[in-house]
Amino acid sequence: MKKLLYFIIVVSFIDTFIQLPIITPYAKSLGASNILTGAIVAVYSLTNMFGNIVGGHWIDKYGRKRMLFIGMISVTVILLLYPLAATGMQLFIIRLLHGLAGGFLIPSAFAYVGDQTRVGSRGKAMAFTGAAIGIAAIVGPAVGGALAARGQIEYVFLFVAGLFFMTSFLVLRYLEESFISRDRSKVHVKHFIPLLKNPLLLQASLAAFALMISNGTLAFALPLKVEAIGLDTSATGALLSTFGIMAIIVFLTPINRIYDRAQPLTLVGAGILLIGSSMLFLSYITEFWLGILTMIVYGIGFALVFPSMNRMVAESSTQTDRGKAYGIFYAFFSLGVVAGSSISGAIAEWWGIPFVFTAMVMLVVCAILFIIDRIKKSKRHEC
Repeated sequence: MKKLLYFIIVVSFIDTFIQLPIITPYAKSLGASNILTGAIVAVYSLTNMFGNIVGGHWIDKYGRKRMLFIGMISVTVILLLYPLAATGMQLFIIRLLHGLAGGFLIPSAFAYVGDQTRVGSRGKAMAFTGAAIGIAAIVGPAVGGALAARGQIEYVFLFVAGLFFMTSFLVLRYLEESFISRDRSKVHVKHFIPLLKNPLLLQASLAAFALMISNGTLAFALPLKVEAIGLDTSATGALLSTFGIMAIIVFLTPINRIYDRAQPLTLVGAGILLIGSSMLFLSYITEFWLGILTMIVYGIGFALVFPSMNRMVAESSTQTDRGKAYGIFYAFFSLGVVAGSSISGAIAEWWGIPFVFTAMVMLVVCAILFIIDRIKKSKRHEC
């Protein structure tokens, strides 16, 4: 069943990544203004945050399988609406609904993984989920870009809709519910309150926010940096692929044993510091090979952070509230996606140092994580 869960995670993230190269040109082709196009791009992540939180509660209340299936079928139907959009505003509404429905998918899948793994092996299991996302990040934009280059943008949505429909059948037929029904009577909305006060979940959520801030900075500022040193867009793709490939190497090789042998907060702190260092170096690179080395460092940092923070979420929750925990966590994830490119654009406009600013953010977040840990330990000693 774990292999099916990893496949579901690949499909869920392909839905996001495959649209990265095409949403802006598709919105423009429908006559959307620059402001509306920006809103069309952003609204998915904004409503995804709401879907994460609401879906997180329903995942605990009604079960992982039911909400995962409902999310899959809903996204299938919404994807079929994309080719029917005739105006930018219609596309905006479709993206709004898409983000809302998609918010059910990832918390459901990760709650499943948390339920299915033992405490001593969760780190390695979360590494495999990271590899699944890495595969989606490499395959998705390539397929979306290739179809769009042929003038077949509508086929992208039809392709993903077919993939989601097939996956919905697999969920219905082969996935067993991991949360037994008698425990669901204990589920209540008020369980959000202790989760929001849980230091481990707070640390994981801050790490997710920081990680996606760095991703947003890459998405916005890396193409500009590549252009500034006299390289073309293919160099940007090669640099982004380098970090993804490096992360997958860490996720899938024996190196992944580190996730169950080291403390997750230690790995998260080390990873964020590596990401911050790579951001700082990117600001000063002048050669392509230096960019490759820098993105290898970023990839290692990403690989240390992603499974470790997901392990922290699993260990900060029980079956009764794990859906809500992942809902909160991925809401921070979505918030980071929105904030990353927006903040980077503003910093580039005002001061021209988006990479340096992001490096400073990574340093501050790392300090906050360890301050929270220190407070948590001091309270434990007092008790």
